[in-house]
Amino acid sequence: MAGKPQSFATTSAFEILGPVMVGPSSSHTAGALRCAQVAASLLEGDIKHVTFTLWNSFAHTYRGHGTDRALLGGVLGLDTDDERIRDAFALAQERGVTYTYEIGGDDPLIHPNTVDIHLENTEGATAEVRGESLGGGRMRISAINGVHVEISGLYATLFVAHQDVPGALASLTAALAYDKMNIAFCRTYRTEAGGQAYSVFETDSTPSDRLLPAIQSLDMVNYATFIELPGSASSLAPGISVPELFDDGAQLLDACDSYGLTIGGVMRLREERMVGVERTAIQMKRVIEVMRSETTATIRTPQRSLGGFLNGEAKTVNDAIDRLSPMLMGAVQSDAVARAMAVLERSATMGVIVAAPTAGSAGVVPGCVLAVADALGLMDEQVASALYAASAVGLVLSTTACVAGAEGGCQAEVGSAAAMAAAALVQMLGGTPEQALHAASITLGNLLGLVCDPVGGLVEVPCQNRNAIGVAAAFSSAQLALSGIKSLVSFDEMARVMLDVGHALPASLRETAQGGIATSPSALSACARCGMCS
Repeated sequence: MAGKPQSFATTSAFEILGPVMVGPSSSHTAGALRCAQVAASLLEGDIKHVTFTLWNSFAHTYRGHGTDRALLGGVLGLDTDDERIRDAFALAQERGVTYTYEIGGDDPLIHPNTVDIHLENTEGATAEVRGESLGGGRMRISAINGVHVEISGLYATLFVAHQDVPGALASLTAALAYDKMNIAFCRTYRTEAGGQAYSVFETDSTPSDRLLPAIQSLDMVNYATFIELPGSASSLAPGISVPELFDDGAQLLDACDSYGLTIGGVMRLREERMVGVERTAIQMKRVIEVMRSETTATIRTPQRSLGGFLNGEAKTVNDAIDRLSPMLMGAVQSDAVARAMAVLERSATMGVIVAAPTAGSAGVVPGCVLAVADALGLMDEQVASALYAASAVGLVLSTTACVAGAEGGCQAEVGSAAAMAAAALVQMLGGTPEQALHAASITLGNLLGLVCDPVGGLVEVPCQNRNAIGVAAAFSSAQLALSGIKSLVSFDEMARVMLDVGHALPASLRETAQGGIATSPSALSACARCGMCS
């Protein structure tokens, strides 16, 4: 690994295999909720009214993706896996919180998943916050009260609104130093010299109970709050720079060679160094438990989706395995397909799932891994190692390319998930790390250009079938790589190609429901009967 720079990235494996969330969309549901959650924390007191202005993809699909419920749920303080999200409207009424949704329209100069949140508390104070959902549940606050800021939630964050006076920053950093807080990043934004300013401190740990009162007591401080999202670096060792961190596939292979580990082994070691062995084990146990439930529940008991387009398809495929698998996909792949479809049915009823790496593609990885694990009689320890391998591939794709349909089309969602699954399958079947990345690259190459065109803006059609195709791509690519077939284009190069292709897709084919299958006569007719978005 000598000569290759290491990353200071702190993204957890469980932000790639996660968040554990209520469906149907990681960017439009979980990411939107987190934007609103942070926005609400920036205004003191109880929220009385909130107005959400929706832009680009959010504006076109917010009802079908549950973005409206998620945003409101975030303001109400719900977490991504709280099943009360589906009842957010009733919960707001109970708490006396009023809300409106406004359509901002399309603006190519801002992020595809953007929301402006206007908050008013019971005392009449207001705040304006712009949030951007980046895919996979990740988010960024990009403006507060018209001032550009950057709050990602990747680190535990102290936000301070204060007057721009001499010595202000020195006083704030002194308070942090007294509390033994290590600052990872610090930025100050202001409206004008001597006017309102905002300071954002991203830290390696959470503060003591005395820090906020101490900062709030400073004369120039108007307001201060501490923001900590799941997966932030607050629980990580300060200044993380362990060799297991990697920026790309080439460094990942170097790490496997240096430590004599599989891809899953390197990713597990990385996670354990970041958050500790015990916490790592607890989080993986929960992921596996939710995955086993999400891949089987709707096969046993089918449920009608919110839009009504899904209702028992996973069970139908499962029931036909004995009859069709000998001539077509085979029993194990057929099982994987049924499981993957079951996850989308669970998600489309706003049930709890694991985004992997997104909710729209959440069926591919667990479908593949659990079907093969059951066929081989593997224990949870081996399942965990395969999931770590998948998360390593997903980490590279989420940081060097993209995994959000609104940014890169369905190739970024199902394509990434299938690449993750292919690498996991190769590892489960005894392949080398090099073969695993060849399988991932082959998968990406053969799903390149796949558009995101959800009918009615719902994560139902063609999303469920696309997860099934993602499973097939993962199985085929794994078999090719294990047979000795190599990808001409390396995994790292293919990730960059995927990103370029995604950016070349028109907005109508990137999760806006304005092109592709979503605009076909049959789809439009079905939407007219659905009534979900009316």
